[in-house]
Amino acid sequence: MLRKACGLHPEQAYPETMIGILGGYQTDYARNWTKEGSDISGLVAEVVAGTLEHAGLEPEDIGVIHVGNAFGQLFTGQGHLGAMPATVEPRLAGVPAARHEAACASGGIALLAAMADLESGRYDVALVLGVELERSVPGDVAADHMGAAAWVGRDAQGAKFVWPWSFSELADEYDRRYGLNDEHLRAIGRLNLANAKRNPLAQTRAWTYRDDEVGNPVVEGRLRRNDCSQVTDGAAGLVLVAERSGRVPQAQILGWGHRTVGLPLGPKLAAREELVMPHVAATIQDAFRRAGVADVFEVDGIETHDCFTPSEYMAIDHFGITAPGRSWEAIENGDLEMGGRIPMNPSGGLIGGGHPVGATGVRMVLDAHRQVTGAAGEYQVPGARRFATLNIGGSTATTVSFVVGAV
Repeated sequence: MLRKACGLHPEQAYPETMIGILGGYQTDYARNWTKEGSDISGLVAEVVAGTLEHAGLEPEDIGVIHVGNAFGQLFTGQGHLGAMPATVEPRLAGVPAARHEAACASGGIALLAAMADLESGRYDVALVLGVELERSVPGDVAADHMGAAAWVGRDAQGAKFVWPWSFSELADEYDRRYGLNDEHLRAIGRLNLANAKRNPLAQTRAWTYRDDEVGNPVVEGRLRRNDCSQVTDGAAGLVLVAERSGRVPQAQILGWGHRTVGLPLGPKLAAREELVMPHVAATIQDAFRRAGVADVFEVDGIETHDCFTPSEYMAIDHFGITAPGRSWEAIENGDLEMGGRIPMNPSGGLIGGGHPVGATGVRMVLDAHRQVTGAAGEYQVPGARRFATLNIGGSTATTVSFVVGAV
């Protein structure tokens, strides 16, 4: 059976290969592995063991391994993380493995690489890990390390914190084009922090917040503390299988999108198109077309990249929930809340759930898998059968989107 390919060459056709999700695992994002006396090897050991156990597999069943990690050397001094799974689980020795880096989209790229391996027929079963240990250094040093995902020496010159500054600039561009009330950004932060309290693995689930000037101070530009995702230690894992493997998956990846543009932020904001970041919307639409989804209202919820509240504000109109520039309507209408028209980040997202950078793209698909299999517990969207994700790296330089469906 053939489907028309989407993206840059819609006239092409490609063989349909069902990519199933056999199982997955996430570490507790509230943990500080350095304070526990552990390191990135301990983090990888837990996610490997937990993922294999949930999928019902032995190490010998794995054909290939793909690891998403953005900043391993900067935070820990440890590179060559493709070899870490076989280091902590010797029964994986001999299994081909690779590390993938695409800033905050590293996990999404690792998933795409695993899918390509399965679709090509090289392997039948893939272990995909997203891993990041970030709490090994003080917070200001962590922010500097993450600045490596920008165009170093050119972007965000003079900014104290590169990424809050960059996404404050995104909010400013929305304000210039359409008008933007900062209270709508605050509402996104409050919603994701509230959602996280239902997630037993969320970093902020036990935190207490204040919304005043002392408890929620300005970080950079128009962004405050509760507009920002967390510095997090964490890992997530998935086992993907090809249909020919004979294994029965719990869910499947119905569609995907992947686009990459240049590093600098300025040219993206200077382009005067209907949407602020049209390549992000194109990535989502690629995933929708491959999944046979007509529009966003044919999915039951979204796990999106809220590294900062403006990135979720952007996701709202780029998914097509509202017209361009009118994301505030979905916020005011309660569309994004549990029980709303299109729940967004029921897990708490990055702001509430935590953001171990290289793990985020994998964690999003794991949460989508939980939703469509009815395994999300207190943050379950009732009756969910299809869930979408959006994973972005840097200033949206790398964008990855998936649609996950029940089998």
